Amino acid sequence: MCGVVGYVGKEQAAPILLDGLAKLEYRGYDSAGVAVFGDSIKVQKCEGRLKVLHKKIKGGSSMSGTMGIGHTRWATHGEPSDANSHPHTSAEENVAVVHNGIIENYLELKDFLKNHGCVFTSDTDTEVIAHLIDHYHDHDPLKTLIKVMNKLEGSYALGIMFSENPGELYAVRKDSPLIVGLSKGGNFIASDIPAVLPHTRDVYLLNDKEIVRLTADAVKIFNTDEEPIKKDVYHVEWDVSSAEKGGYEHFMFKEIMEQPKAVRETVRPRVKRGKIVPDEFQMSPEDVKNIDKIHIIACGSAYHAGVVGKYLIEKMARIPVEVDLASEFLYRSPMITNRTLMLVISQSGETLDTLRALREAKRLGGRVLSVVNVVGSSIARESDDIIYTWAGPEIAVATTKAYSTQLAVIYLLAEYFAVQKGIKNAEQTAAFLDELAKIPAKIEQIIKNTENIQFLASQFAAAKDVFFLGRGIDYAVALEGSLKLKEISYVHSEAYAAGELKHGTISLIEKGTPVVALATQDELFDKIMSNIREVKARGAVVLAVVPENQPTAEQFADHVLYVPKTIPELTPSLAVIPLQLFGYYMAAERGCDIDKPRNLAKSVTVE
Repeated sequence: MCGVVGYVGKEQAAPILLDGLAKLEYRGYDSAGVAVFGDSIKVQKCEGRLKVLHKKIKGGSSMSGTMGIGHTRWATHGEPSDANSHPHTSAEENVAVVHNGIIENYLELKDFLKNHGCVFTSDTDTEVIAHLIDHYHDHDPLKTLIKVMNKLEGSYALGIMFSENPGELYAVRKDSPLIVGLSKGGNFIASDIPAVLPHTRDVYLLNDKEIVRLTADAVKIFNTDEEPIKKDVYHVEWDVSSAEKGGYEHFMFKEIMEQPKAVRETVRPRVKRGKIVPDEFQMSPEDVKNIDKIHIIACGSAYHAGVVGKYLIEKMARIPVEVDLASEFLYRSPMITNRTLMLVISQSGETLDTLRALREAKRLGGRVLSVVNVVGSSIARESDDIIYTWAGPEIAVATTKAYSTQLAVIYLLAEYFAVQKGIKNAEQTAAFLDELAKIPAKIEQIIKNTENIQFLASQFAAAKDVFFLGRGIDYAVALEGSLKLKEISYVHSEAYAAGELKHGTISLIEKGTPVVALATQDELFDKIMSNIREVKARGAVVLAVVPENQPTAEQFADHVLYVPKTIPELTPSLAVIPLQLFGYYMAAERGCDIDKPRNLAKSVTVE
């Protein structure tokens, strides 16, 4: 959620910290700050965008020192303000801390520290950490941090500096992402890889409860028994340019345009000679037949991909599927056995609600197969099996290509399970995979012709409410279309199963209300046309999304967007594209901050 960076080396730290924080702006934030160690620890922080901090410290030139920590904050405890911004320090500024995560027992710890004379200047849980470190500090940072870790409950990725340890930067993680960057000019910590890519492609991926001591020339990692840990270096294959806009006005539009490539690269390595070959895991026919139920766990857009998965896996492989919002999974006493497959979906692999649901599922005996985009992420490391989506870095808060690659993996899994159960033969699978291979080119068809979508967005830009309708798998896509619109354009929108119109929803329709109706399934086409007639009779203005072989939709809808024809199971990959573009152009028409919508962050690493 928050962005954390740190540097110790031979160069001036402040400009490097500002640059690293700029690479993490996509995570969402409301304030920013840096602490730099020169002769002592100096802190500058402020509410607002990074450019405010940049101006305040003159691009870093006003803060001298070759070690420092930086932070962009997304408020969880205390409103956005200068005082609540990070870094936080102890009373005498002996310790400076930046933090991503939530300390669940911070009130208890705060009372303890107040009883020992500590005075607090912010409303945050993070300031508690700074005072706690100072309280237990015994001139040995490693021992001190282990004591503090034993007191903290919750999630944290920490960057820490001690005034009596010049040239030593410390870092700790538990349930929040943190990486270490390695270079000849110095060493780094960061919440995410883009922050260090201008300097290095060699990183360590930290595990929970690992403590790092960084100097300009060395990195040492310890466990909570003070034992050294050896780690393999992970070399980042993608270039820093992958995390730049590349000439596009917004990251979101760039990532929409990258979807054909992302889907192609996700599918192609798993298909060989007309067969699905998921090298990451192997489930024999006996393993698949032993599955009596699949639980799909996810949040946001990944949850919507999971709803598609429920329709497809039940239809194609005849395995019962439940789809859970990860944030609700823990609270409903789920029935999990060793015959339950847990399908966990997360773009970042660090979504805390999803991670905690995963851990509970494993505790109950379920086998966990995760679908993630970030190699070495927490969810990937804690799963029994992993399928990576090869979407590349996704910077815009509103996901597009990560969602599309999640759909691609779901198609492969549904077909794979059907094959292993003997429901589909080799000829049927070859035909399915042949059609799947054509999906990237069909997405390209859609994104090459966006003028009509842009025009329609301009016509609807003043709308206060938009409703999305669909039946069957189209309802799952409607959920994602509605989310895309509301999260970046701030227009209230809702998705409904079209059959529910008569059960209350239709009372919301009045003259001029925009309704987006999806009708990609031939067997449900007539039913959705009837629903269009119902809302039209109440004054709605209808935009229909249909396959190119259904021109009769023009008799019912005010506007029609056509997508290329494909088999019914694969239509979500095509139907979602005009909805993504519609949301994008609506937001552009309304002058919204498309890549960093208000109140949202890319990776939700708190509950």
